[in-house]
Amino acid sequence: MRRELTNSNLVTDENKSQLKHLVIGVMVGYAISSIIFLAYAMLITYTQMSERNLPMVIAVTTLLSVMIAGFDAAKGATSRGWLWGMAAGFIYVVSLVIIMMVLVPGFLVDGRTITVLVLSIAGGGLGGILGINIRR
Repeated sequence: MRRELTNSNLVTDENKSQLKHLVIGVMVGYAISSIIFLAYAMLITYTQMSERNLPMVIAVTTLLSVMIAGFDAAKGATSRGWLWGMAAGFIYVVSLVIIMMVLVPGFLVDGRTITVLVLSIAGGGLGGILGINIRR
């Protein structure tokens, strides 16, 4: 069976390279999120800044991160950058939800989570469109 998959059109060098770009894009997105959240946490801790802007910072950071993840994921693509970008946004949020389910007792997927998922897929798609078109 493995031989059949290897000989099929699914496992090509181009697809392997594209999956590598997808994984790297998601990792870059998480790195950017981590840096921004760490900087914001330091600002809250060491200045008079309050936490009242936290939901906005989370939303903007997530959108920016998935757009960059989608951009990076689409850089290696020859076509369908929007699709690779959407995949990056989807993987970013789904992996985050899985981590939250494991680490946060009582975490539930609700309407807000679904909204973040949809917006992240759209943001990743936009980043993918930019990534494939700027590369050319």
